[in-house]
Amino acid sequence: MPARLPLPGRLPLLSVLALGMLLGTAGCATGTTPGMTPGGDTNPAITVKSSATDCTVSAHEAPAGTIRFTVSNTGDTVTEFYLLGEDKLRIAGEVENIGPGLSRDLVVQLPAGTYYTTCKPGMQGDGIGTAKFTVTPSASAPKVSADVALHVENATTAYAAYVDEQVQQLVEGTARFAAAYTAGDDDAARALYAPTRIHWERIETVAESFGDLDPRLDAREADLAPGEDWTGWHAIEKDLWAENAEPGFARYTPAHRAELARQLVADTATLQQKATGQSFTLTQQTNGAIGLLDEVAGSKISGEEEFWSHTDLSDFQGNIDGARVLYQGLREVVVAKEPALATQLDGGFASLQALLDAQHGADGFTPYTELTSAEIKALSDQVNALGEPLGRLTSVVVAG
Repeated sequence: MPARLPLPGRLPLLSVLALGMLLGTAGCATGTTPGMTPGGDTNPAITVKSSATDCTVSAHEAPAGTIRFTVSNTGDTVTEFYLLGEDKLRIAGEVENIGPGLSRDLVVQLPAGTYYTTCKPGMQGDGIGTAKFTVTPSASAPKVSADVALHVENATTAYAAYVDEQVQQLVEGTARFAAAYTAGDDDAARALYAPTRIHWERIETVAESFGDLDPRLDAREADLAPGEDWTGWHAIEKDLWAENAEPGFARYTPAHRAELARQLVADTATLQQKATGQSFTLTQQTNGAIGLLDEVAGSKISGEEEFWSHTDLSDFQGNIDGARVLYQGLREVVVAKEPALATQLDGGFASLQALLDAQHGADGFTPYTELTSAEIKALSDQVNALGEPLGRLTSVVVAG
């Protein structure tokens, strides 16, 4: 759900059994005593009050096991409530479409760890009142189910929600970016470029599945056939960073800018129509994780993707975010089938993230052109080191 601003350093994602995705639309279970969670757990329900300006949670800690959040909308517009994983990307549970004056319950089964709560009034934007929520160890907490089919079902539901959220963030960010670009506010457009594109990069393999949408939105100049029209992010990138283009490059006219921006917004809206509500097979999820790392190895690590803006590390981070969300959704399946592989993947993602964090500061990521050859080699070596075990994900999860 909400993207972190501006791309702060990430912590390893949690493995979350996202039962809230399955149970969150149910109201209070019948036959339960007020203050008890469904199923007889005596942990008191946690209340959440969502208004236009606040997201007030009655407690910020609970023991592992079944936890219920009762979310009341005290504002005057529809709202959502999200429980996020440790990196504020993975969705552990959500409840949507809570109308003014109404309440709904989110019931989740959580292991110990760090999570975050946030509300989204109007069902747009990055969310408000984001706060840390700690789930403490509990001897009475039920053990995580060893039922592989249940893990897969939960992963599939949670990943569909993740894709929907990333596309929504992309739509909103693209509208702001296109407006700034059309108005000639180049400083604002340049500032919005990488933080908006990261939502695309997190779900790039999903976007690539929709035929010609990917080339219309993300084609690089080097990919074009003779005489082919060039639209999308990189056509605009070249104009915004014209000082890095070839000598004699002429900045676009206002009319050309307006048409590129209009097409970018329209194509992103089409992507949302196609991607929202999609269901992803197990193979699509595992191969998606592998494909996102391949995207890093194929263009981000070489600086080819963002040829003029040099914002390649932001794209790099987006691909890694998406791959890690997919892996973490299926991690319990990997643990059940080949625990040594899970250990290897946990370490590989953490090591790669540490290298990216070292290149991230208050103003964002280091431009690719400012990386030393040693830093590029270190990133490349770690991508390759992660690639081998991640490449085994499909065979282990699907056929193992």
